[in-house]
Amino acid sequence: MPEWLINIAHPAAILYEIMCLVYVRRFWVAGLVLAAVVALLPFSFHAERHLETATRVEGSEAEIVQQELASRFHSPFVDRVVLVIEGLPAVDSEEGSQAVATIVANLREVQGVTDVVSYLDLRDPIFLGRGGRTFVFVGLAATAGPLESLVPILHDRARSLENQLRSRYPGVKLELTGELPLNFDIRKASADDVHHGESLVIPATLALLLVAFGSIVAALIPLAVGQLAIAMTLAITGILASRWHLSILVQNLATMLGLGLGIDYALLMVSRFREALSAGHDGPTASVIAARQAGRTLMISASTVAIGFLALLTVPISEIRSIGVAGVLVAGLSVLLANTLVPALLALIGPRINLGRMPFTPRLDVDWAERTGNRWRRWGKVIVAYPWPAIVLAGAPLLLLSWQAARLDTSLPRGDWLPPAAESVHAFHTLEQMDRIGVVQSLRVITELPTNSIAQTDAGWNAVDRISKRIASDPRCDRVISITTIADGDRSFLGNLSRETRRTFLSSDGKAALLEVIPKTSLSLRGQVDWVRDLRKTGATVLTGVPGATLIVGGIPALNADYQTIVDQRFVPITALVVGGTFVALLAGFRSLFAAVKAVILNLLSVSASFGALVLVFQDGHGSRFLGIPGGTGSIFPLVPIVAFAIVFGLSMDYEVFLVARVLEARRSGLSEMEAIPEGLARTAGLITSAASIMIVVFAAFTFGGFLVVKMIGFTLAVAVFIDATLVRIVIGPALLRVAGDWNWWPGGLAPAREEALTSQK
Repeated sequence: MPEWLINIAHPAAILYEIMCLVYVRRFWVAGLVLAAVVALLPFSFHAERHLETATRVEGSEAEIVQQELASRFHSPFVDRVVLVIEGLPAVDSEEGSQAVATIVANLREVQGVTDVVSYLDLRDPIFLGRGGRTFVFVGLAATAGPLESLVPILHDRARSLENQLRSRYPGVKLELTGELPLNFDIRKASADDVHHGESLVIPATLALLLVAFGSIVAALIPLAVGQLAIAMTLAITGILASRWHLSILVQNLATMLGLGLGIDYALLMVSRFREALSAGHDGPTASVIAARQAGRTLMISASTVAIGFLALLTVPISEIRSIGVAGVLVAGLSVLLANTLVPALLALIGPRINLGRMPFTPRLDVDWAERTGNRWRRWGKVIVAYPWPAIVLAGAPLLLLSWQAARLDTSLPRGDWLPPAAESVHAFHTLEQMDRIGVVQSLRVITELPTNSIAQTDAGWNAVDRISKRIASDPRCDRVISITTIADGDRSFLGNLSRETRRTFLSSDGKAALLEVIPKTSLSLRGQVDWVRDLRKTGATVLTGVPGATLIVGGIPALNADYQTIVDQRFVPITALVVGGTFVALLAGFRSLFAAVKAVILNLLSVSASFGALVLVFQDGHGSRFLGIPGGTGSIFPLVPIVAFAIVFGLSMDYEVFLVARVLEARRSGLSEMEAIPEGLARTAGLITSAASIMIVVFAAFTFGGFLVVKMIGFTLAVAVFIDATLVRIVIGPALLRVAGDWNWWPGGLAPAREEALTSQK
């Protein structure tokens, strides 16, 4: 074997030595792992409290605006919510202004509220919505806990105010909305989705495991491993969230992947154990055989899954990094539990693994296992006899689906995809009816002049007035609120403004000004993002007429623009990193160039076909009504493709590893390629089918929740696993192995495995 390949394969030998050490001290290791599980479990129950719903894009222009408002402006409205007020007399009437004054004074007493601005302060018609309704801005600053902890406090205060005013105004309604309340309600929707998904998944998964194993004890072990992997992941992420920004999506992904991977890995271990038992070995011996045969396969599989998630850690977006953290933890913990606790438990249980046998399932004995294997063996013989027709017939529909993926649009989806029952969403729609939705989606533009003071020189004042008027003249703009518009263009009026107003719109050094640019209600989210990019491209020099002037844009539309830009920039490098890392892991595991290249190509086919299905169902709307989405979304969340690629590429590799490892085992035992491929299928196809069925059920369950981004991810993963476990691994993969012949294992795949060599010497 070439020296370079020996060096690549060396980590596999080191891995085997570690596994041998684990085996020798298996009960001690299992005891330590069990102790860690018990210690971590209490932390899993409250992990959700530490996870964030806000999206953070590190180093983005939107984040810089937030920092500037806090450090240079000392603005009381760096973070803010909107309280929508209905059922009171018009705020520009005496009675209405008194009622609003009561509300404002009460809100200012809440700890964490930095200021409140209403029509009473600015007398601006922006506060006068259709139907006599109004709203107030409430500035917030974190005190004892995270900023989001103020939302329920404000909810309680709003309910208290409603009760005070209801005797005089029976129709009064006070509702919070804005980025923070919307995120808070999304957190609740996410938690509800997790509980709903688990309520669907666990019974269905247990039923599939009962069908696969035929006994309650055997079925409960993989399910327990999945649950423990989820709990440990949530516990660790909850601890990490005290130091790093981790997203609420950790909840959904940990549950989804924990049930999928945890059950998948334990399923392989239990299957190998029962296979050894049926061959006549006792419990301890069967557990050793299972650990040695399945352990290395699981390590290779987990490493390929982890590579995808590790790649996500390079993206400076809190949501995507959080998914990477959750994925690495789930994969690592699942393989740890499957390689330590499960073999130790199986050794203790022994033949009692078959307790609680179901009457509707066949008894797992040598004859039944042989009959099942023979069916897949016959299928394998058909594939190796006609490899090219198999490749063409199975590959054609996948290529057609992959072709659809070329139309993937990763701008923000159209339509209303917020949780419909949430108060913040109802208030959001009330603002829409008032034709004031732009106050939540405003562009926060900071313009800075090179020398002139805005407050003290006519040149500086006129520059801000000029940019305010030019942006206001854009047909996409509803209003611009700036220091010059508040003062009606009169610099001498500045002295009449409150300190809070000056701090909100003018930096402490007088050289920078904030413009709150409110888009028209009719402007779509995609249109807002385009506008942000247009403003950045035009620049402050053109808009102010002052050479050297600068401009940065923040707010929710700017955050969305920065998010999309980073995802677009990072997608190709992430893809290359995942593909390259997986290729190296497979090359080290199988010591075969062709096996690694083939696996990567087939995975790319599975991923692109699943993206094609995502485009057809979600983007175009074909059948989306069955998932609770009437009509297509027009595009896909930018988060979905990069995350789905990293996850799918690793998950799809599971079944490739299972199959190729068994075919390689058969070749090393002396079988020819024509015999080894059907034998590998006979040994793994049933396992792949069972494992894939469970994963599909797990992922599909999350497509019926209310969180659109999770629906998209769940659907993509379910389709990818289905495609991979059927057409790819049962048809195309074996056919390609047949076509390649001995080249499958070049240059060192057929050499005795390190563990076989060591075992033969003992």
